[in-house]
Amino acid sequence: MAKSEDLVKNLVVLPHEYEWLDFKENWFSKDEIGEYISAISNGAALCGREFGYIVWGVNDASHEIIGTTVSFDKDVEHEPYKHYLARNLKPSVAFEVEEVFIDDKRLVLLSVPAAKSVPTKFLLQAFIRIGSSKEKLSKFPEWEIRLLNTLSNGIPTIVSMAAPDYAQELTFEKLFMYYGAKGVALRKETFKKSLKLLTVDGRYNIMALLLSDANDIPIRVSVFSGKSKADTLFSVKEYGNSCILYAMDKILEYGDAINIIQADERGRISERKDVPLFDYEAFHEAVLNAFVHNKWLGLNAPMISVFTDRIEILSHGGLGLEQDVDGFFKGVSIPVNEILASIFLQLRLSERSGRGVPKIVGAYGRESIRIEKNFIVVTIPFNRINVTPFELNEGKATERATIKATIKATKVQERILEKIQGNPHIIQSELAELLGIHRVSVAENTSKLQKMGVLKRVGGKRNGYWEIVEKNTNKEN
Repeated sequence: MAKSEDLVKNLVVLPHEYEWLDFKENWFSKDEIGEYISAISNGAALCGREFGYIVWGVNDASHEIIGTTVSFDKDVEHEPYKHYLARNLKPSVAFEVEEVFIDDKRLVLLSVPAAKSVPTKFLLQAFIRIGSSKEKLSKFPEWEIRLLNTLSNGIPTIVSMAAPDYAQELTFEKLFMYYGAKGVALRKETFKKSLKLLTVDGRYNIMALLLSDANDIPIRVSVFSGKSKADTLFSVKEYGNSCILYAMDKILEYGDAINIIQADERGRISERKDVPLFDYEAFHEAVLNAFVHNKWLGLNAPMISVFTDRIEILSHGGLGLEQDVDGFFKGVSIPVNEILASIFLQLRLSERSGRGVPKIVGAYGRESIRIEKNFIVVTIPFNRINVTPFELNEGKATERATIKATIKATKVQERILEKIQGNPHIIQSELAELLGIHRVSVAENTSKLQKMGVLKRVGGKRNGYWEIVEKNTNKEN
């Protein structure tokens, strides 16, 4: 019984109910329980889990263990209730019902095997969980198609799922350069097979797309002028649309650049203390984990947001299928993308020791990692020494929340300069769209800024870029 107790304890610490998990208190309904078994069985199949669960004696909102009086040891219409359920479930479902005692409180654990070849039905009707609701599968054709595909072909992965038709002419020059720089041999004759870049029918898969020279997956660092996304978006650093290994390195370089060293002279006696803005190792592990464990199937990249008081690193997909919360925080890693994880190991970008999450927790506590159903967010707070406004040091220059110049600049011109500083390759039509003004107005103001000597155009319209001339500025209303 200890194994079942551990299972329940792992289930109640999960942040949400899932397609394969439901909590009840004392609720009991003869036929609805059968419908829930159908829904949980089909939901487990969709999520790639061997079993789904219903636990009685747990508050569904707080996940507090409160105990239950529910019993399956009863007759329904002169038939044992368990027999009644089993008789009306098609195909046959070998569910199990156990009593579990935790802190002297009685719980009931119903374990439901995942559907195998066809959807599980109760009284000839298949059910599914949509959020926290139990629904007839027939009402949601897209879920029905998804379930049937999963039952036929298995859970899609970045290895099994083909890249879109437009992405079947891929090149891998950057990948070979990256391997070479790491001193790891990669043979042109065998790399597609060794890195598992092809589906069973010989098409490039999502893995190949991620590692290719051009993948159309934007990976951005968004810098905000305040403490929330409601504040002005100061700049966007674009590192995507290329091999994700290079993109990740660029983000790590950016983090290193803004991690300014502050002189802590508080209580100084003989020598000052240099204090970094944040723990770079924790940041490094958070970014690495976000790339390895991100759910890339939807071609959604991790999101990095920089605020005035913290960095947030978001990866899509939540915990891995068999990953429990306690094991996650202890560093027991079950990769969402096994082959991608092995590539990171091969390139010595990560290690098997499982130090990543414990390192983050050691620096900032468990509260720095927020686990949701469909994503995980790691927060890296800033440790500011001075009370003066924070400036992000990027090595060559300092980014400021407002552009400063010695000449008078209008608010529109100031906003143009801010956007250009965030993306020197931005074109006038993009500026017009971002600022919500006419393209003619953008052209007039960039021309004025060039005449003022504040803005300079380097190169042509197609391949050129903007350069801001460093000056001190006064704003004109």
